[in-house]
Amino acid sequence: MPKPSRVHFASQRSADHNVVTIHDIEKFFALHIPIHAGSTPPTQPRNAADLYIMARSYALIPLKPFPMPKIDVNLVAEILKKNQLDPKLLRQVIEEMNLAAQPEGPDGDKPPAVKKQFVVLASDPDNRLPKHDFVAWVLQIPEDESVATTQDRIFRGAYDYNASKKGRLYPAKTVGEALENVPAKFFKEAEVWVKSKVPVLVLKTDNQIPKE
Repeated sequence: MPKPSRVHFASQRSADHNVVTIHDIEKFFALHIPIHAGSTPPTQPRNAADLYIMARSYALIPLKPFPMPKIDVNLVAEILKKNQLDPKLLRQVIEEMNLAAQPEGPDGDKPPAVKKQFVVLASDPDNRLPKHDFVAWVLQIPEDESVATTQDRIFRGAYDYNASKKGRLYPAKTVGEALENVPAKFFKEAEVWVKSKVPVLVLKTDNQIPKE
């Protein structure tokens, strides 16, 4: 059985929280068209958008903007075309929707991620390091262990790898080959973590910041 036309207000603490339930939209607007406060002649709602705009214009129905579902701009354009919207107005609406859909702020034009490299900066205030360029590897070991154990850990990882099936075919013969080619699981068992598989350039500094 169809429900009778009625409007129900569920009042809460403030007027902004009034909840309106309309069971028969067409009969409701037919009854309340004469009290329309706008300057243009009242018209019957043709779709959901008209209904919302018309409902917002009634003083007796305080409505808050409801969350709108996301919809593709092209789909909206197709719907507007089917409803025979004026072509000039259609173009204007689509342009505004495309502008609104663009990301806002600096995140919209993010530059490509910067590729990074490791570099070792050695402190040499007494100028003891050699003047020619040399390279190094960046490693990690447990915090409470001595750095003097680093090479032994590399050796242990290389021994275990060389004893494996792949290691017997392609053994690591130097520290550089081990750090570049030995899988991380072998070094993890020895508690050493390789941060730069290939050697990186070592720069030296006298540890002073120039005034200018």
